[in-house]
Amino acid sequence: MKTLFIAFLVLTLLTNCNMNKKQSIEITIDASQVIHTMKGGMGASWHALYHDIPLENEKYKYPVREIAPRGSAWGGNPPASDISGWSQIKNHASWLGLNFIRVEIDQRMYEPERNQFDWENDEMQALYHILDWSEENGADVFLQQMWGHVEWNAYPGVHPLLSAPKNLDDFASGIATLIEYLTKTKGYTCIKYFCMTNEPPGGPWGYWWDFGDETGSINDAWKRLKEEFDTRGITIPISGPDWTSMPPFEEEKLVFAPYLGSIDIHSYDGVTAEGEATLKQWAEWAHSQNKPFFLTEYGNMKLGWGTDDPAQKSFEAALSNANDVLRALRAGADGVNRWSFTNRGDLDGQWQLIHTFDRETKTYLSEIKPENEAYFGFGIISRFLSKYSSTVSCTVNAPDSVLMSQALLSPAGELSVFLLNQSDKEQVVSLKVENLPGKSLNVYQVTKELVANPGFQLNPIQSFKAVKAGKVVLPARSITTISSYLIKFQENGIILQ
Repeated sequence: MKTLFIAFLVLTLLTNCNMNKKQSIEITIDASQVIHTMKGGMGASWHALYHDIPLENEKYKYPVREIAPRGSAWGGNPPASDISGWSQIKNHASWLGLNFIRVEIDQRMYEPERNQFDWENDEMQALYHILDWSEENGADVFLQQMWGHVEWNAYPGVHPLLSAPKNLDDFASGIATLIEYLTKTKGYTCIKYFCMTNEPPGGPWGYWWDFGDETGSINDAWKRLKEEFDTRGITIPISGPDWTSMPPFEEEKLVFAPYLGSIDIHSYDGVTAEGEATLKQWAEWAHSQNKPFFLTEYGNMKLGWGTDDPAQKSFEAALSNANDVLRALRAGADGVNRWSFTNRGDLDGQWQLIHTFDRETKTYLSEIKPENEAYFGFGIISRFLSKYSSTVSCTVNAPDSVLMSQALLSPAGELSVFLLNQSDKEQVVSLKVENLPGKSLNVYQVTKELVANPGFQLNPIQSFKAVKAGKVVLPARSITTISSYLIKFQENGIILQ
């Protein structure tokens, strides 16, 4: 009996030991198995709009909404004359490695009256700040006209911010003149795509394209703009439809596709497995038409938004956004752009990556610092994602609820593996990399607790040879990058390498 008891005790102890021993999640990367090569990269929206403009809604039969009528697409940058402020913003853009940037403007900025162009006002100077940085650093610009906001080309009774353009010849001519000025007179080569309007009707939600008492079709505007570009020899692709939020793929609606050179949509509810499947449908169809597919705005409003709600700068939002990026990359997206890089933070939520504006005093800050949870939660991916990278084979023996992963190979042959642990449990990963000889891999990691430290620096915490399987501990609710890039905190992120 005593012997039986001892045997039972030993068996119990061994069982408990095995139960307590943490099982590794196995990830296998084959760097030689390319799945898709991106036509863009990763960035965050950077608007040039600055002025607060009175609405004067009483003048219109069809007024614009009173609350955040322009969303938060204005006022996030200091005046263009603030050289110190802009220098700091540009330094942050370099640190983050922004290489695919949606740059927002409106027609009012450059053509306030029909055929009267203003290239020297302060908002155009802000645009030049952004384009200068992009040109100097090799970032690709997705130039986005948000709306017209010009009385001279609005439908009768419709607020000019809300109105579709009444005269399409004037609309197309104005845009083409802008593009010619920026590319020929100013000499910018960084502008790779142009989109003529933000979030028009067509998806689950749309707004800034209203005909008032008249009828019309946005398809005519895409057609007329493409004709104008062709006539003038402008080869920058027109992108669209820019619908939101996570519009279902319905090919029968895409009769305007022949006028577009790229396809883009938005997502603001967090990308689910179903959303990933939708993105994949969009991407596969776009690629079948020899057009790139971009997710040009993403975020998760389910976490909270509006006025100065802080949810969007939280680490919880960073985890959700990382989920969106990984799912978009798995679906075959050619580029992803977060809303937003600079933001006042008092219009429709605190979406900013950097703190430029004092919400209490309504003044611009002399010292521009990161919003740590958002900044590092974004930078843990953006710093290591070269534009024009290729997704490569990445297999994992765990469900997305436990671990999400994606592997990218840069044009120069550098590997970055992004790991998202959204669970409340620590995970241990065993990473095996095939067909990447002679490389060392470096581990970078962020958690809410780590980035809460004001002095946090994103440096490698572990290194191992790619030829050997490496074990990495992933804290609960963390984002980890394992990369052959060795980037110290003081160094800038990768644009193209």
